[in-house]
Amino acid sequence: MENRYLRIVRVIADYQFGRGAGRALFPDTCKFILSPSSGRIRQITDNGVRIATMKAESGWFTLSIEGARRLKKAFPYPKLRVVVMNDVQEFIKTGKNVFAKHVVEADSEIRANDEVIVVNENDEILATGKAVLSAFEMLESSRGVAVSVRQGVSK
Repeated sequence: MENRYLRIVRVIADYQFGRGAGRALFPDTCKFILSPSSGRIRQITDNGVRIATMKAESGWFTLSIEGARRLKKAFPYPKLRVVVMNDVQEFIKTGKNVFAKHVVEADSEIRANDEVIVVNENDEILATGKAVLSAFEMLESSRGVAVSVRQGVSK
């Protein structure tokens, strides 16, 4: 059963984040936490650390900081990343949202509602979250929330 789940989550991750993401995120040692009511996959852990959660309504993954670390290592800069000014990194680390005026660079393929990794100008992970704007909108806009942060590294 574990192998079937592993195949499923790897295929979804490859589709959501790009080819190779499934293997980067989910090694053979992963454990699956299933929903008691539906029996569907809810969380994927490795050595007791959450890597990702599968959202019930969409089937997409939300990343933990550990999941972000794995993807950042697997993909070259700036893939999957939203880069913010170093000046605001302490706020972002605590879980505050990213405003468009603080974005200095973003993966050009990011669309609204994509799961993203928020990094500072030195490519150090600050948080994970959901893009509210596309990469183009983040860079062109001077107001509004660009990324709704789910989890900061200091939280």
